[in-house]
Amino acid sequence: MWERDGGEGVGCGRGLGRYLRCMALPDVVLLTKADCHLCTEARAAVERVTKSLGVQWTEQGIDGDPQLQQRFAEEIPVVLVNGIQRDFWKIDEERLTRTLKKVLED
Repeated sequence: MWERDGGEGVGCGRGLGRYLRCMALPDVVLLTKADCHLCTEARAAVERVTKSLGVQWTEQGIDGDPQLQQRFAEEIPVVLVNGIQRDFWKIDEERLTRTLKKVLED
């Protein structure tokens, strides 16, 4: 699993204000697998969207996880936001942006 910070160095840091801000940030996970050309495109799309919003994201390969393989094998790549599947195959950047903005506003 790799952690991305959108190039802005966004992190929790110290202090109550920063802690509360991190608690409100969406958890964005891109599920991928080896030899997946759509995963390369999805990785770039997620990077663009999260970077523009100052949100971190992680990438998790499903190849070593039988449960993830069984659940998502035919849908990879998959974007999860706060544990909920939000997109798969070709990532819609506008939809992901709307979803993340909504989470950030709540």
